[in-house]
Amino acid sequence: MRLMLTFFRAYPWQSALMMVALLSAGIAESVGLSALLPLLNVAIKSNAGAAGHTIPGEAGNDFERIVNETLANMGLDPTIGVLLSIIVIAVTLKSILLLIAKKQVGYTAAQVATDLRLEMLRAVLRVKWEYFLHQPIGRLTNSLATEAQRSSDSFVNGATVITLVIQAVIYGSVAVAVSWKATLISLAAGAIIIGVSHFLVRMARKAGKRQTTLLIALLTRLTDTLQSVKPLKAMAREHLADTVLALKTSKLNKALRKQVFSTALLNSAQEEMFTIIIALGMFVALVRFEMPFATVLVLVALLGKMLSQMGKVQKQYQKMVLGESAFWSLKDTIHEARQAREVMGTGTLPTLDKSVKLEAVNFAYDKHPVLTNTDIEIPAGCLTTLIGQSGSGKTTVVDLVIGLLRPQPGTVSIDGIPLNELSLKAWRHMIGYVPQETLLLHDSVLHNVTLDDPALSEHDAVQALQDAGAWEFVANMTQGIRSTVGERGAKLSGGQRQRIMIARALVHKPKLLILDEATSALDPESEAAIGKTMQALCGRLTVLAISHQTALVSAADRVYRLQNGRAVLQTTDAA
Repeated sequence: MRLMLTFFRAYPWQSALMMVALLSAGIAESVGLSALLPLLNVAIKSNAGAAGHTIPGEAGNDFERIVNETLANMGLDPTIGVLLSIIVIAVTLKSILLLIAKKQVGYTAAQVATDLRLEMLRAVLRVKWEYFLHQPIGRLTNSLATEAQRSSDSFVNGATVITLVIQAVIYGSVAVAVSWKATLISLAAGAIIIGVSHFLVRMARKAGKRQTTLLIALLTRLTDTLQSVKPLKAMAREHLADTVLALKTSKLNKALRKQVFSTALLNSAQEEMFTIIIALGMFVALVRFEMPFATVLVLVALLGKMLSQMGKVQKQYQKMVLGESAFWSLKDTIHEARQAREVMGTGTLPTLDKSVKLEAVNFAYDKHPVLTNTDIEIPAGCLTTLIGQSGSGKTTVVDLVIGLLRPQPGTVSIDGIPLNELSLKAWRHMIGYVPQETLLLHDSVLHNVTLDDPALSEHDAVQALQDAGAWEFVANMTQGIRSTVGERGAKLSGGQRQRIMIARALVHKPKLLILDEATSALDPESEAAIGKTMQALCGRLTVLAISHQTALVSAADRVYRLQNGRAVLQTTDAA
């Protein structure tokens, strides 16, 4: 029950309320059960008396006498009406208390899933950039979607286990008061049955772990496939992805079938064995030991309930362990993310009045060198363009400037102050970033520019669109700035989409604007227009661009060509 102890430590007062409600419900039920034996004996004697018969050996046992004495001390006669009233009141109280407990379990289970998802998101969004370079997105998707929900379900199943244990203890306690010998024999038989069938619980645990592993692999591959589905369909190769996904799905199906088999076998086997024990015990009590019928009837009811609850405990425990691996997998992912947490620093606030410099910077990915003793200066208020072949390190330079990557070794400085001595969060607040992909949402232009930031107004969005050279076409749209751009901006041209992305980067009034191959997919006319826009922005802010095309090179104040791990400063004409 390590899983439930973890949940109890995380949610102490919710767990305490649940336990109090469950224990109170158990006490209420025990009171009702205590009235059962006297009720049966009163009813039997009443019927026998009415028929003119006497019932030998029905003087009642110690338990019945204790109940009758307790009622007498309370001023109540053990009549059928009184005893039935006690049972009804006890059942009502039990139902109310169980409702409170189940409601608390449900609320806590919902909170478990929510808290795990938020914990996961917060941990992942604070990690170093290198973490994402080695992390399959499908694993993170699986953690947020399936693992959080399976963890919540495990909590519910674990709470149900506790409920059933308490009920089994209550039934057993009353049964001990009626006949401790019969109760001990039944407990021993029940323990043997549970021990024999425990291998089915182990089977379910293995199936649950297998499901967790396979779901991670399946969702990882599915995420990658959906991101590249267009080229796959364009080349009629979607069947290749289908084959791989079908194989992983089949393996997951096998794990699910093992789960179903172990659960079904446990249900049918336990019910059969418990029925045999109850029938045999009833026969021995009535025939061999000649116990009073009312006592045997009550014992059968109590011990049958006790054994039934013991069996349900094992079944619910089996369900709990099925999802337990998902919880620990999710916690491992969160722990890994926290270990990779990015240190943002609380140093000096940056200014960018002079320049950004990279001095003797080295960097390698998994021991593969990309930059070697690289020196680059990006003057403030100017347009600096990086060119070079794919893989030459242009994007690495940008990531180093942003602070997503750190030199290995070397120095990145802002106005002469090393970046590691500055507040990294404050520095990034000064940056506007435009990626190559036009990541527009299926929403209005206004939402795509401000992303619903409460600190930004519609006026700020209009100003950013004007600065990006986008206001003219936005103003002519059907609903102006409130017009919907379509899925991924499908209602706009490539140049228009890119200008809205630039407006999104400018709306926060950055001091450094970075274009990471933002014009690579544009036609020459659109690219030239954006080049002129960048020239117009220079002086008001600093622009760092990566480009394979001519417009941002010819418009640049400074051009660096990256090759062989070095950055070579060259004139615009030579570029």
